[in-house]
Order: sequence, then structure tokens, then C-alpha cells
Amino acid sequence: MPHVKSTCCYCGVGCGIVIETQGGRITGVVGDPQHPANFGRLCSKGTTLPLTARADGRALYPELRRSRGEPRRRAGWDESLDYLAERFARIVLEHGPDAVGFYISGQLLTEDYYVFNKLAKGLIGTNNIDSNSRLCMSSAVAGYKATLGADSVPTCYADIDHAQCLFIAGSNTAYAHPVVFQRIEEARRANPAMKMIVVDPRRTDTAAAADLHLPILPGTDVALFNGMLHVMIWEGRLNAPFIEAHTTGFDALKDALREYTPQAVAGLCGVAAQDIIQAARWFADSPATLSFYCQGLNQSVQGTEKNAALINLHLATGQIGRPGAGPFSLTGQPNAMGGREVGGMANLLSAHRDLANPAHRAEVARLWGVAEVPATPGKTAVEMFEAVRTGEIKALWIACTNPAQSLPEQSMVRAALEAAALVVVQEAYRDTETAAYADVLLPAATWGEKEGTVTNSERRISRVRAAVPPPGEARPDWAIVVDFARRLEQYLRFGAKAGGLPSLFPYRKVEEVFNEHRESTRGRDLDITGLSYALLEALGPQQWPFPAGAARGAERLYTDGVFATEDGRARFVAVCPRATAESPDARYPLRLNTGRLRDQWHGMSRTGRVARLFGHEEEPLLSMNRQDMARRGLSDGDLARVASRRGTIVLRVKASEAQRPGQVFLPMHWGARFMAGHGTNALTVKAFDPVSKQPELKHAAVRVEKVSLPWRLTAMAVGETGTRLARLQPLLERFDYASCGLFGHEEACVILRAAAAFAVDTALLAEIDRIFGLEPDADVMSYVDTRRGIDRRVRIAGGRLAAVRLMGETAAQAWLKDWMTQGVPVDELRRFLLAPVPAAPADFSPRGRVVCNCWNVPEREIAAAIEAGASLQALQQTLRCGTQCGACVPELKRMLTSHRRAA
Repeated sequence: MPHVKSTCCYCGVGCGIVIETQGGRITGVVGDPQHPANFGRLCSKGTTLPLTARADGRALYPELRRSRGEPRRRAGWDESLDYLAERFARIVLEHGPDAVGFYISGQLLTEDYYVFNKLAKGLIGTNNIDSNSRLCMSSAVAGYKATLGADSVPTCYADIDHAQCLFIAGSNTAYAHPVVFQRIEEARRANPAMKMIVVDPRRTDTAAAADLHLPILPGTDVALFNGMLHVMIWEGRLNAPFIEAHTTGFDALKDALREYTPQAVAGLCGVAAQDIIQAARWFADSPATLSFYCQGLNQSVQGTEKNAALINLHLATGQIGRPGAGPFSLTGQPNAMGGREVGGMANLLSAHRDLANPAHRAEVARLWGVAEVPATPGKTAVEMFEAVRTGEIKALWIACTNPAQSLPEQSMVRAALEAAALVVVQEAYRDTETAAYADVLLPAATWGEKEGTVTNSERRISRVRAAVPPPGEARPDWAIVVDFARRLEQYLRFGAKAGGLPSLFPYRKVEEVFNEHRESTRGRDLDITGLSYALLEALGPQQWPFPAGAARGAERLYTDGVFATEDGRARFVAVCPRATAESPDARYPLRLNTGRLRDQWHGMSRTGRVARLFGHEEEPLLSMNRQDMARRGLSDGDLARVASRRGTIVLRVKASEAQRPGQVFLPMHWGARFMAGHGTNALTVKAFDPVSKQPELKHAAVRVEKVSLPWRLTAMAVGETGTRLARLQPLLERFDYASCGLFGHEEACVILRAAAAFAVDTALLAEIDRIFGLEPDADVMSYVDTRRGIDRRVRIAGGRLAAVRLMGETAAQAWLKDWMTQGVPVDELRRFLLAPVPAAPADFSPRGRVVCNCWNVPEREIAAAIEAGASLQALQQTLRCGTQCGACVPELKRMLTSHRRAA
């Protein structure tokens, strides 16, 4: 069985993976024990990657339509790219280069990013190229540049093992970066004296594991960091020699902090003054303090200043440039850093050059062989879609991202996509929310099918290798761009193929793209002129900088105290707290926080195809404090209408001890593929940080009201998951409430839940029955009670429950779902299948929610074992939960703690 080394395609940890193949198919993965980012560890998402490597939903051939009134049809590559070259050229020549835009992705490989950037800025002459990394890391980038002088993460994952104090702010690391959290837990076991402080409005699994949890009010991070620095100054806990020798601006910052006493900050943040003092002492006094932070800081209208205020703490205490110490921004995507390295965003140039610097623009122009690079910054993510909506941008090319799910204020985004003269979607999956708007759909290769490089959160470059060829006519992203660019050159760069000017895109293989990118870094802070594909093959992943002649990359930066500023000194930045973009009021009294689930990723374009990844949380749920639920007459599982100033969705609610009163939480992943409405981002706000242009996706003001929808339906079936989901998706909007998804472990099943104020028409019900294979025939049993509004259908195949549709009374769905997934023989229990009662047969125990996806261990079995006295070790030995990917271990610990408290 062939084995190919590559990397995971989810978060920015950049885990090494060994892909197993057989017969041209990916059959398995294991963590690469030699990769320094993960040493063999994988999370639940990474371990299930082979289950995503199938054709369900894949874009297999180009499709196009020449007018909006017609459906897309299958087309060849030549027809599609010739059409696009002609359309783009016409728009550029008639309206100027800024009439087109490119919205790309942190999931692209570095080489893909490079040719996209060169296409936009070099050939077309526009800086209108931005990335979904704008939603993820741009505030962290701006914070590094404001304080340290460059977009360079100074730390590495090995610092976890050296840290004595870990400060985690705005990150549920246990869910968002499980492999990192496992390493943290191992380091804490090896060093029980290590302190862990977590700053998060919610009591997440990460916060529950902390020595000190600071549950600040949303948006008050700057006040907290200023208050901690006030304590450090007042109590003399600064590193004065470091401040004197290596920084500037401290006196101005010190003057600005006079009013940030612990008592004043406690009132602003909603935490105890003594906890602020304790956090400051642990941070300052530790021999080595390492901070991790993510979207809780970044996705804010004050994101840049939040980052800068945290880095102020490191500079004031000298906690930087040595093992175990420094600020570490956790990246949300596998190659967000690689995209920044090549300048693949609206305000960046190649190799960390400054777009506003004429000399830097001239350097890039010489490298590319063009007359000039445009000086005006392009439109960033939200700005770009606004410009499309107003007609300023006519043509939009979207690659490897799903803005019709992921961008804030979805009503604006969808209006933009409808208004655009031309929408191109370059995508591996043809059924994403954004693909529905494509005039031209270009099928792209994806994980396991591509060659190139990525850079993870610690500046480590890894080779990505193809294990199998892409399906159908799909092509690697870089190859699609190069083919299009050569055709566009015929219009915009005359004679490129006919003895005139040379092509800007002469690449025959992806390594040639890497080599040109490498040359662009010569002499820069991220110099990788010492790297090559051959060296990465021989030595494995390497960190930058890695200049020519170096034996290895730099593990840490600024070890000599010299920073990437003009004078070599780091800069303190004096910042004051500002309010969130919108505050709660009488109409919208609750603060909405968004974030990640443990087993899903981003918009679920990939993870939403794996049934077992729904086991931990299988439908959109709004988490609320019990007091807030009681005030609204809500109980667990009730339906509620959630409204913001921008949109409304209907979903179920659940009580959560993690929520403070006045705050609610909704996972970011849910979009129109899985629920009625436009998903979570129907509610979020498009306001963004004025420096980083990163939108405030983490906070919005909302109203929650109980909704009465007496007509209920649940339908379930085994198999054909991709086909059934695709057929269900257009129907979701026809209900007041609807959600669809997957369940099961070894065998995947589809489930639809729906509710309405009144019974739906019979034609819609008949369509649902057809989708679930429940048309009347000899294999389908039915029960109808017209007076009570009950209508049930069941299909049995091979003695097993194959499909169910419950209408009117749906409480039996829980045990029927378990019965279906467990393959329980039904011959002797047929009478229970149609009985309008919620209870399961006496001898059948529903398994319920799954906690451990790797070994399919449900919460019920774990709770029973804990009740019988099991410890964590005993749970792992007997049930095996927490022994493979380890992502469920924080929850196991929480369950054990809750049991001890109850006892």
C-alpha cells in the first residue's frame, strides 16, 4: 500500500500526515511522527480526511452560462477559459483594471497564491485581490507590524515545552487547535508548576482547564491588558533593562495607563480585581510566558489594538526572544501565512514588501518583468463585496472559499453576487453556497491531489504532495490560473506568444513557481533562498528565515533584541478600549458570540460530508444561560427566533453553563446548506477594524424569542448522503424552521428536521418522501391519523430500518435514529416503528450524543462509567475514549469534574 507524506488541510498548525492509498484512492491517514508541528498527533477532523476524499459533491468538469437566465451547462476547459479571458479583457479595457477582483483563500498552496497575485497585480494591474485570511489573521498581522515591525511570528510550538506561564486570550484552543492543546496538556503534566491563564467570555473546555479563568465581557480585552500592565508598573514587575535597550514609546504608554487601576478595570471587564492582579503577577514573574491568541482578539473593530496591547505586556516584561516566551498568534487556516508571504492580499506585496513604498513596488515590477505594480491599495474582503454590489467591480473570481457562508452580513454578500456582471468560482465542490451564484464553475484539485508548499503558524514550510490524481477534469489551482493568464495575455500583453514580449507565466511545473517566489524573498526578513523542494524532501519541514548558506531555519526571532523596525527597537503602542461595533439595547438585548465546534471546520464544505463529525453536535444550536432562557419561557430543545439588525434565523436552543447572563453563543459553521435561512452570518456585522480591515464576526447584538411552530417533521434514511443533501437543500427555505445534516459512524445517514406554523402542502411532502425513498410501495409501511395530524412512513430493507418519516408527532426520532445507525433487526418490533409514542422499546437503550468520535463512544456510556467510579485512565482503558486523537479528553475531564462536584 503506497504511502505519501503531506500535511493536513485544516487549521494553521500544519500537521504532518502520511496518506495511504490503494487503487488510486485514498484509504487512510496517520499522523507523521517525524513532523515537528504534531509529532504524529491528529485531531478528529484530520483523522477523518480519507472520508472526504470521495466524489460526492465534487466539481468534476467546467460549467458555464453566458447569461443569468440560463442554467450552467458542461463545457470544456478551452471554451471556459477562452470565454473568461475575453470577458475579463473586455471589462478591463472598458472600465479599467480595478473593475475586476479576486477573492481567494488561506487554503490555497503558496504556489497557487503566488500566481493569483501575479495575475492580478502584474498582468491586470489591480490590487483588488484579497483572501479569506482577512477574516482570520489580518489583525494579528497589523498588531505584529505595529509593535515588532514585521508580520513575523517570533515563537514556535517547541516553546510550549519551555513555558512556565501560558496566557491564552480569545481562543478555545481545545476545540479550534486540538493538537496544540494536547501538547499543552502534556507540558503541564511534565511541569505541574506551569500556570495557565485563559481570557474568554465563555467557560469553554479550554477555560475549564485553566488555573485562572478571566471571563471578561465581550470587547474589553484592551482594558484588561492595560489593567494588567498598570499592575506590573505599580508593583515594579517590569524588565526595565529590556525596555531601555530594545524598545521605544514606553513613557507615553505609561502615562496613558494611569487610570487603569485593577478596580476600574474590574468594572469595565466584569471580572474580579484580584484576578487581574494575579494574572499580571503570573505573567510578569514567570521565567517564561507564552501567549496564544486567536479570533477573540482578531475579529474585532479594535483587533489591531487588542493585539498590540497584548504584545505590550511581552515587551514590558521582556517575555520575547527566548525559549518559552513570546506572543504566538494561532492561525485558523493551513496556509494563511504562505499567502501573506507572497503578498496575496489587497494591501501587501511579495515577501513582506510595503505596497506604499515606491522602491518596493519597483523591486517587484523588475522581478516580474512588468512596467509597474499599482500603488493604490485594493479592496479588502468586505469592501470588495460592497464594490461588487454597487457595480464598481464588475467581475469577481472566487477561489477555494465560500463567501456566501463565511462573510458577515449575508444579505449584502448575496446581493453583491446577484449584482455582479460575472462570477467565477474555482472550487473543488460544486454544491457550496457560493457555487450556486457561479456563471463559470472551474473544478479544482483539493487535499491529497495537489503539489506545492504551505507555511504553518510557526513559520514552518512543509511540502504538500499529491497522493492520487484529481477526479474527472479537475486541475490544480496554480495550473488553472496559469492557463487563464496566458490566454488573457493575448488581450492585455500583445505578442506574448508570438515573438513579442515573453509570457509572465512560463511555468511548466509547480516547482518553478516556488523557485520564483523564493527569489523574491532574497534579502528580506523571510529570506528562503536556502530552501528548495529537494532540501525539503531531504530534511523535512523548515522554518524561515532560511537564507542561502544556512544549515537550518530560525526557530525563534528577535533573540538578539533587534526588531524589524527602522531603528531595531520594538514599539509600545498606547491604546484605549473602544466599544464593540454595536451594543445591546432594548430591542436587541443579548450579545451574540460566534466560534468553532470541536469537529467541524469553517463552512463545512469538507467536514460537512463526514457523518461521524456531526456526532458531537449534529444541528445548529444556540447556547444560552438558563436565566435568559427562563425569562423567555424557553427549555432545552425549544425553537427560537434569533434576530439582529441584519437578519433572522430560527433554530433550537440549549442551556449552557459556559454562558454568562446576557450572552449567547452560536457556532460559525452553519450556512444555507444545512439550515433554512442564510446561517450564522445572517446575523453578524460587517463593521471592521480601520487598520486591519478585519470584520467583527465575533460580536453582534441580537434578540431571542420563543417561536410556536406546531407542525413538525423529521425524516431519516441510510446512505446516498450526498445526493439526498443536495436535493434537500433547495427545500429548506420552504419551512419556517429546517435543518439537515448527517449522522452515523460506520454507515452514513441523512436527517431532516422541519417545523412550520401550518401544515405544508402535499406536493412538498411527496417530494421529501421521494428524496428519502419513502414513496408508497411494498417495502414502505405507513400510519395516518388525520384527526391528530400524525403521518408516519417506514421503509425496511434487509431486516433493518432504512428510512423513516415522522409528521406531527416526532419525539420518537431519537431512538429511531439510534436504531437505524446500530442496524438493529426490526422484524419482531415492527409495531413500535409506527406507534405514535416517543418511548423506545423497553429492551432498547438509545445511545445519545457521541463524545468520542474516533471510537464512537456516547455520552451515556461515559456518564454511566463515571457514576460507577471510573477515572480518566479507566475510561480510556475500558471505553477507549480519548485514546486516539485526544480531542474529547477536555470534555471527559469536565464530565469527571462535574460528577465530583455533584457528589
